[in-house]
Amino acid sequence: MTDTYELAGLLETLCPMFLLVEQDGRIQQAGPTLQKLRPELPLIGQRFLEVFELIRPRTVTTIPALLSMAGAKLHLKFKDEPRTTLKGLVAPLPRSGGAVINLSFGISILDAVRDYALTSADFSGTDLAIELLYLVEAKSAAMEASRSLNLRLQGAMLAAEEQAYTDTLTGLKNRRAMDHVLANLISSNSTFALMHLDLDFFKSVNDSLGHAAGDFVLQQAARIMIEETRSEDTVARVGGDEFVIVFKDLTRDDRLKAIADRLIQRLNEPMMFQNQHCTVSASIGTALSTQFQVPKAADILHAADLALYQAKRDGRSCHRLYSTLSKAQS
Repeated sequence: MTDTYELAGLLETLCPMFLLVEQDGRIQQAGPTLQKLRPELPLIGQRFLEVFELIRPRTVTTIPALLSMAGAKLHLKFKDEPRTTLKGLVAPLPRSGGAVINLSFGISILDAVRDYALTSADFSGTDLAIELLYLVEAKSAAMEASRSLNLRLQGAMLAAEEQAYTDTLTGLKNRRAMDHVLANLISSNSTFALMHLDLDFFKSVNDSLGHAAGDFVLQQAARIMIEETRSEDTVARVGGDEFVIVFKDLTRDDRLKAIADRLIQRLNEPMMFQNQHCTVSASIGTALSTQFQVPKAADILHAADLALYQAKRDGRSCHRLYSTLSKAQS
């Protein structure tokens, strides 16, 4: 009995997944890692063939046949869930009639580590599984670092691209973004309206109250334009006090006039900056893609510009739609 306990103690250190099986097939001792796989089922006292299902060799169906196979390699798995696959090696003990069966995970080690939360302390110090676990851990860490770096790079690229298309003062799109939007709309044969808006008397605000007041007015004007347009519309600042609004799939005169009237009304209202009234107004010219047999961005922009100047000639603070009349008067 003393020899058995000494053997079991030695095996726990060297082979933490061993089984000491008696002649009748009962499990006398079990390694700590193997017992960890079935924390609610004490392996000691269980019958080997009631806990494990032999896969190979198929011809072995009894304990005597199993215990007689010195050096035999086994393939087996648990009978209950999870049915982890194991490999084993039989070492008979002639004096007791039993055997030591040393088990390992084989290629299923990664699944086992995940399913049973195993660590390096659950394996023999000389087990190659430790090296494999270190490699897997290092690979996972490297992949995570690579993913994190890629995400940061993608985020930086998106931020740089967004910045390249954004007016930094107002947060609106810039001329480059507007050109991109117009090119896409024209190439996809989409209909749209282009509204060119200019702030009247903006120079007076800058000259009398300073550039900080002018910047404030531009930011407030940008906010109003965003509030009065749809999410699918594009609002761009294309010059100092010039803005372009592109309305996709919107070419109805009455709806465009209503939007322009609301913009003019709101932009005519004085804006307070440091207890000072900043007063501007808005002149707006609009052109439609449908007014051109072959729409070109430059032609539509020019047409909206002509309509804008017509609005200024008509007294400012008003909206004009491009027509052959405005072209003739230019």
